Amino acid sequence: MTKRSAVHATFTIERRFPASREKVFRAYSDPKSKAKWFVGPEDWERSDHKLDFREGGRESVSGGPPGQAVHYFSGLYQDIVSNERIVMSYEMHMDTTRISVSLGTTEFKVDGKGTKLVYTEQIVFLDGHDHLAAREEGTRALFDNLAAALEREAQAA
Repeated sequence: MTKRSAVHATFTIERRFPASREKVFRAYSDPKSKAKWFVGPEDWERSDHKLDFREGGRESVSGGPPGQAVHYFSGLYQDIVSNERIVMSYEMHMDTTRISVSLGTTEFKVDGKGTKLVYTEQIVFLDGHDHLAAREEGTRALFDNLAAALEREAQAA
């Protein structure tokens, strides 16, 4: 029999971007823009990113190291305030096993000529399949991807 557990955790990441909050918000809300940065490591296999950005809309993507477990992300937008806040609930699976359920809040704050992004995630890790350090590391990597995408956009302008 599988040993069941539920471990609760919360983390917050603050990150500054040298782009307007409208541009940073658009990187979240525009499907083509988000698909450029909301991805796993470069060597991972990937599925199509799907984004229906509206309250009640869904987002999904999957991927993983070649020949290993596939990581599935499936989210539901709970609250959206344009250029200010996004609240999403989401679950993560590895293959067919649900490993966590989360509530993520992203806040976009004017910071001089740039944006201060504040991301807070409340998580329940299920049955020992994932842990806080790995989730926080993965989220920081996504924000690195976001910074690179915003930089490429600024250079192209």
